[in-house]
Amino acid sequence: MPTRPHREVEHDITVAAPAQAVFRLIADVENWPQIFGPTVHAERVAEGDGWERIRLWATANGTAKTWESRRELDPAALRVGFRQERSQPPVGGMSGSWEIEAIAADRCWVRLHHAYHAATGDPADLAWIDKAVDTNSQAELRALAMHAEAVTAGAEPLLTFDDTVDIDGRAEDVYDFLNEAGRWPERLPHVARVALEEATPGLQILEMDTRTADGAQHTTTSVRVCRPHSRIVYKQIRPPALMSLHTGSWLIGERPGGGLSVTSRHTVRIEEANITAVLGDGADLAAARRFVREALGANSRATLGHAKAYAEGRA
Repeated sequence: MPTRPHREVEHDITVAAPAQAVFRLIADVENWPQIFGPTVHAERVAEGDGWERIRLWATANGTAKTWESRRELDPAALRVGFRQERSQPPVGGMSGSWEIEAIAADRCWVRLHHAYHAATGDPADLAWIDKAVDTNSQAELRALAMHAEAVTAGAEPLLTFDDTVDIDGRAEDVYDFLNEAGRWPERLPHVARVALEEATPGLQILEMDTRTADGAQHTTTSVRVCRPHSRIVYKQIRPPALMSLHTGSWLIGERPGGGLSVTSRHTVRIEEANITAVLGDGADLAAARRFVREALGANSRATLGHAKAYAEGRA
């Protein structure tokens, strides 16, 4: 049987932040969607002394993928090793490491190493992985540096907020309403058009035209991870001009005493370079945050209200 070609590649960046702070960002995988553009969602599946098993949902070359990896964390050496345990084609296997080296008290060098092979001997599959690894690695290192440097400088790069409603209905009905985004144009007045793909059950790509309060429309594209019947998490891979990051979740939980508590949660990063172009001269970061909070919150509250009517009507 012919040997499948094997690749080893390395990407690196210098970060103006303490090495330990950068290590903590890499180690805290559940915050990766707020740091790394390709990462949609991350969960710890299991953990032990110095190791953990994680599941990642991410984009690669414009497609949505999911896989499980085992990670070995060594805080003393400032190193995180990883190996995919359940790869998804065209990847046949992948391993690597994050390695951080302190240059000064407030500066470090980060190297991201990958070793991989394709699931088949088709050169096109290996080329696909080459492109995905190179594109994602460069994007992740730039994002890591930007986030670490902002935190070190004392900036608050992210805005997170919730909207919650109580619903006297079944979690299954609320989840169905939120999961069946393909039907939103007929169910939600602020949604003009939807294109929904779900090649892998529970992993959706949602393109949506949303109407704003002034009658304008904007198009967004999101990757959604759907977990019956408790939550849907998503990340916009095509956010509006005023945001460089937008992640969110729909969380369905039981309410003490009966019924449900359903929350819409958003985390955003304002694209400061676009503030005046979108909001006009004189607008600042505070004004942009207020605008985004109200615009996203209004749509979420409308969706929650219609989900409430739907679920309670079926109860």
